[in-house]
Amino acid sequence: MKIRRFSAAAAAVAAGALVLTACSSPAQQSEIEETTSVNVGWNEPFRSTNNLTANGNATTNANIVYLTTSFFNYYDGDLNLAKNEDFGTYEVVSEDPLTVKYTVNEGVTWSDGTAVDAADMILFWGAQNDKFDTVAASDVETDDEGNAIVGDGQVYFDSSSPAMTAISEFPEIGDDGRSVTYVYDTPRSDWEVSMNQPSPVAAHVVGKLALGIDDPAEAKKAVEDAFENNDAAALAKIADTWTNAFNFTSLPDDPDLYLSYGPYVISDYVENQYLTLTRNEDYNWGPEPKVDSITVRYTEDPLASVTALQNGEVDLIAPQSSVDVLATLDGIDGVSYSSAPEGTYEHVDLTFDNGGPFDPATYGGDAEKARKVREAFLKTIPRQEIIEKLIQPLQEDATTRDSFLIVPGAPSYDEVVANNGSDAWADVDIEGAKALLAEAGVTTPVDVRFLYGKSNVRRANEFQLISASASQAGFNVIDNGDDNWGTILGTGTYDASLFGWQSTNTFILNAEANYVTGGQNNYGGYSNPEVDALWAEVATNTDSDKETELATQIEQKLNQDAFGVNIFQFPGVVAHRDVLEGVSTIALSPTIFWNYWDWEISADDSIEAPTATETE
Repeated sequence: MKIRRFSAAAAAVAAGALVLTACSSPAQQSEIEETTSVNVGWNEPFRSTNNLTANGNATTNANIVYLTTSFFNYYDGDLNLAKNEDFGTYEVVSEDPLTVKYTVNEGVTWSDGTAVDAADMILFWGAQNDKFDTVAASDVETDDEGNAIVGDGQVYFDSSSPAMTAISEFPEIGDDGRSVTYVYDTPRSDWEVSMNQPSPVAAHVVGKLALGIDDPAEAKKAVEDAFENNDAAALAKIADTWTNAFNFTSLPDDPDLYLSYGPYVISDYVENQYLTLTRNEDYNWGPEPKVDSITVRYTEDPLASVTALQNGEVDLIAPQSSVDVLATLDGIDGVSYSSAPEGTYEHVDLTFDNGGPFDPATYGGDAEKARKVREAFLKTIPRQEIIEKLIQPLQEDATTRDSFLIVPGAPSYDEVVANNGSDAWADVDIEGAKALLAEAGVTTPVDVRFLYGKSNVRRANEFQLISASASQAGFNVIDNGDDNWGTILGTGTYDASLFGWQSTNTFILNAEANYVTGGQNNYGGYSNPEVDALWAEVATNTDSDKETELATQIEQKLNQDAFGVNIFQFPGVVAHRDVLEGVSTIALSPTIFWNYWDWEISADDSIEAPTATETE
């Protein structure tokens, strides 16, 4: 699975991530006696029902996918992996080679009545397996909406999951088309979370849109056959549809683009304002919700979220924490909130392959020259100043985060940090940065285009501090702030980026796609064969001591290569109106949405959704 980019937070990539609160089991059910709705504030607009693509891989999309699909397993309030056997089952058939069978229960259907089955699981596997691609990710361009652009007849699925790529053999289909059995070429220590649902988008819809086949059964078979036979002509069309067709920023005319097999179905979406989900009346294969509809309302401004909560326009928020946010929440009657460090972190990544200041190609292929420029820039980032001015007012004991892979407080964190070379970024070193630029023979000023969430106040403050510091060493940090930063990641139109990661599971392999060559989350084009080889070892390792050793070696190379730098763990806050009960959160995606089945309205209160005009 993948770490999701998240503009307000990013989560732990090691076991033992912080749990803010615990809550009840999903087995508890409740009858709806009257129509109820809940409004949730979120910071970034939804943009894709396919959260497996590079463009779709964002927490804001994962939240909606979580509410509109079903999973073989999920993380509970204590970060234990819980099975949902009302939906389906999975079992290890063989340990050598690792062979796992997944079966969807009878009666599970998409919201158009079509069965969820093996075809969807074949699509999940094939679309994330780079064996079918005929063009490399480095040769693919994207448009302004984040859609991948390839030549006619070329096959490119804009996703590559290392776990799915580890399965080269076409899966066996059984149980009247409801099961598939995967045989892994090499074991994967994270197999149980790598294939945790059939697919976020329907195979029969992909077959219909890509191949012009209206009959669902025929469309599914065509998709299966295309992968089984490696039919490049059919796969080119399937890949284009899977990658691009499910991206949208307002409600599409075609309901096939937002089918559901989960507790809710998307029913309305107004661009940059709100998205509404209503109960899926046919759903009975998992935790049953107690509220009839959920409306997610979008604003990048944390204080605007608090104001919306105060005005009753939203009922639940998880805004980026700040002194003003906490002070305002503290004075609102009828609102409860909790704050604690999150299992999330802020970071700056550099771009290696865009012809910019950190790309060897800019210097005639001189990799060492480019590395010195990267190192010089990272030496100017005022991590401690950012902590002291922006984070310690919220959390007095806040310190820098110094590991790429291990969350502070985890048993191996101190050992990894002591040996990973992160001390190179402990203090701002302007003179050292100048010396490196001089050694590299680079003329200053060096332009660095810097991407971040423009309307995010804390991010804007971070940018100002970084820009002021870097300028002292000869860098001209250009403001490329943009509220659509999520769709811009990976386009090569910037040289440095500031955002956060949020994890989807507790395995260290969760971070592999950030750093491995061609990884889905490797937006800067970083590549080091030695790092790739270390990740291959991590994939099959089950020894915790060995994992610490491997993590240290990976981080040593990331720091030596001046990949980027981490800054801080996020101080978190979750707030809700008291009339909304059952609110909880976990440190992993989907955070505050994880236990939607526990949400309910107090008996004496009701929460009505504001009309669109009230929030425009």
